Amino acid sequence: MAASKNETVSELVPVKFSRLARRGVLLGLSLSQLITLAIGVLAIVGALYAGGGQLLAYTAPVWVLSAVLTWVPIAGRPVVEWLPVGCWWLWRTTIGQLIYRRRVVKPRPAGTLALPGDMARLREYEDPETGAGMIHDPHAGTLTAVCEVTHPAFVLLDPGEQERRVSSWGRVLATVCRSGRVATLQVLERTLPDSGTGLAEWWASHGADDGSWASTTYRELIDRAGPAGERHASTISLALDMRAAARQIRTAGGGMRGAAAVLRQEMATLTAALRAADLTPSGWLGTGQIAVILRSAYDPAIAATLERHGQLGQDLATAGPVAVNESWSRLRTDSAHHAVLWVSEWPRSMVYPGFLSPVLLSTGIQRAFSLLCTPLRSDQAARDIRKKKVEHISDMAQRQRIGQIEDAAQTAEYQDVLQQEADLTAGHGVLRYTGLIAVSAPTVDELDAAVAAIEQAAIQASCETRLLVGQQAAAFTAAALPLCRRI
Repeated sequence: MAASKNETVSELVPVKFSRLARRGVLLGLSLSQLITLAIGVLAIVGALYAGGGQLLAYTAPVWVLSAVLTWVPIAGRPVVEWLPVGCWWLWRTTIGQLIYRRRVVKPRPAGTLALPGDMARLREYEDPETGAGMIHDPHAGTLTAVCEVTHPAFVLLDPGEQERRVSSWGRVLATVCRSGRVATLQVLERTLPDSGTGLAEWWASHGADDGSWASTTYRELIDRAGPAGERHASTISLALDMRAAARQIRTAGGGMRGAAAVLRQEMATLTAALRAADLTPSGWLGTGQIAVILRSAYDPAIAATLERHGQLGQDLATAGPVAVNESWSRLRTDSAHHAVLWVSEWPRSMVYPGFLSPVLLSTGIQRAFSLLCTPLRSDQAARDIRKKKVEHISDMAQRQRIGQIEDAAQTAEYQDVLQQEADLTAGHGVLRYTGLIAVSAPTVDELDAAVAAIEQAAIQASCETRLLVGQQAAAFTAAALPLCRRI
């Protein structure tokens, strides 16, 4: 029976994510696997032609090692794909890049951020017109602004309102895709220890503090219970691609002033799109507010104090950590241990828009969920889709020629490519999503328990997560800081 128009509008429509492409260059093998396999084959062929079986035995370590590197998996990845991670880790260990200590007596150059690693190159710029703090990355050629957003609880809305807000958010992403000058859009949702200022302000304005037993007890309860809670904060960061917008920047006067003028245009467009989507942008954050976010990420124990005393920690030159120790699977900063998980697989089946609620609504865990959206221009997305189609068809023909059975996963990936092509033809934008979850805790044992809880919550959300070993420092900056960083 056909549904009426009102019933159709109020129906919440499930969605499906594209599968993570696992197809290689040839027959499912990546370029690195093909190189190691070719080395092994050349060793065998050369030994057979040169010396027969005896030389084949002598070269056995070469082709056996090549076979191991090509086909033996570790944590779902071939050994050869771990070589870059391991070699880079050993190099950083040798030159002492795993340990950072701030030089307290040596001031930082003016305009720079006191952050470790390659983030030391970041520069701050305060827009004279809007007062927004902008972060400039001279190497990546980006200029980033951060906006705080408030919104009602999505899971408490009725299905019709949820579907309307999902459609409106889709139009926001489509607006970002059509720009052609946006490098990255980052949505950061983090939990913070509640300082209790909200309850204290409510009691100060509505309470009757008359010295009675009831008012005294109520005031003491607010003082004790307020800081024990937690609250959620959401920010949206917008990174301008200064190389793609070079012509507009020159037209606007060039330099940082011209880049800021171009970024202001994108900020105004995004703000209008957010308001149309019933989201409430609280304004673009200044340098002091960004400094508080950075300080709270590295030193969670001080977050409640910074919120209670609004003028503390509002300096980007001192917002970074005092000490950082990076290990293979975790990161330690001033007052906490951290571990970063990568959402390696989004739901493969049809899910409703609130599928991430087990992760985002987990209580008692301090974590930051970051969604990095990289928009692709229409021409670039069309070329990428055509390339994927050609590769899929070529692999399909090669498998048929050698008699290899078609895999259901490869067929599903090809159907995803066709669906992306149809969506692009219909005028929708194409974005690449990267999901990261940074978990923080005061001790290692509490961190392990929190990571296990988040992994179980991700399973409930039909997602697969992996611990980003060997790159925790870079992953933490991308997951916990609203700076549109990539890994």
